[in-house]
Amino acid sequence: MSTSDLSDRAPGSAPTSPAAGTPVAGDAVGAMRNARAQLAELLGRTPESVTAIGRDGTGWQVDIEVVELERIPDSTSILAVYQVRLDANGLLLGYARSRRYTRGQVDRQ
Repeated sequence: MSTSDLSDRAPGSAPTSPAAGTPVAGDAVGAMRNARAQLAELLGRTPESVTAIGRDGTGWQVDIEVVELERIPDSTSILAVYQVRLDANGLLLGYARSRRYTRGQVDRQ
């Protein structure tokens, strides 16, 4: 899912990126948008998807999947999951890569 899929823009209008630090208290969608935008700016890559989001007492923790190395075929591309922490105002507190894997890899549970 991309941020443009969730934007509140009118049909046919240009997509806008969310402003970093837009207040997100109680708003999971706003936290997701801020986390994606700020991580994209830091990494220079467009996030693939958000895999988890939750409140952590003082803000938000968002897990975001990013393609780190595109390969052919696509099933061999290298992806990573980043854990992004935001404060209650949507500002980035920190991030860390928690996992790296090939797209075709399946978790065994």
